[in-house]
Amino acid sequence: MQFIHHSLGNRRAGEIVEITLSGSAANVRLLDSSNFQNYRNGRQHSFHGGLARSSPVRLQIPHSGTWHVAVDMQGLVGSVRSSARILPAPLPELKEAPLSSIPSLVRGSNSPPEWGGEDDEDREFDIFISHASEDKEEVVRPLVKALTDAKLKVWYDEIELKIGDSLRRKIDKGLAKSKFGLIVLSPSFLSKGWTNYELDGLVTRSTTGEQIILPVWHNITKKQVIDYSPSLADKLARSTATHTVEEIAKEVADVIRKRA
Repeated sequence: MQFIHHSLGNRRAGEIVEITLSGSAANVRLLDSSNFQNYRNGRQHSFHGGLARSSPVRLQIPHSGTWHVAVDMQGLVGSVRSSARILPAPLPELKEAPLSSIPSLVRGSNSPPEWGGEDDEDREFDIFISHASEDKEEVVRPLVKALTDAKLKVWYDEIELKIGDSLRRKIDKGLAKSKFGLIVLSPSFLSKGWTNYELDGLVTRSTTGEQIILPVWHNITKKQVIDYSPSLADKLARSTATHTVEEIAKEVADVIRKRA
C-alpha cells in the first residue's frame, strides 16, 4: 500500500497538526507509533481523522508521545500531495488554585521525595526497562506508557533520571529495586556500552533468583541474539515483528501480576 508519511516526532497533548492537501480527497490518519507500525504492516490499527474532502485538515494530538500522519488514497481515485505542520496548542484557562495545592506548602506521605514523601532509596519497581535510545520512539515509549497505564511501577530513564544524577548509581539502584527486567533486544542494543552494563546486572540478579528477565526482540534475528548471548536466545521472547506493543505490554503485565 502506498501512502505519504509525515513524522511529527514527540508532541505534547493539545497541539494541533495541520495537514494541507493538494489534489484529490484523501484519507488522513493521525497515529501513535504503535498504531503506525500496525498500519504500515497492514494490520488492524486505531487512528484519528478519516476521509478529508477539503483542505486544510486540523487534528488535535490527544496525548503526549510520538505521532505520525499517513495520507493515502485507499478506496479513492486520483492522486494527492500533502504537507504537515504543528500549530501551537491553545493557552489553558487560568484558574486560581487553593494554597494547599502549591507544592512548596504541601507536606505529607503522598508528596514527592524532595517534599518529605517516600525517599528515592526506598522506592521499589515492578519492572526495569533496558533499551537502546534508538528504539525509544518505535517501541520503548509506547511500551512504557502501556505498562504505566496498567498501574505498574516502571523504572525508565526518561522518568527516573534527573539533571545532576549519577547515571551508574541510578541504574544500579533501579536494577536492585526491580522485580523484573525487560530487555528490548535490537541491533542498536547489541552495540551499546550502557545496555551491556545493564544486561550484566540483570543476568546476575536472574541467576540468583532475585529477578526475572523478559526479552523483547525488535528488528533482530535469532542468529544475532545467539551470537550475542546464547543464554538470552534460549529464553522465551516476544517479537515486535509478530506482536503489537500493546499485546506485549498486556502479556508482561499479566506475568507480573501472577508472580505478585
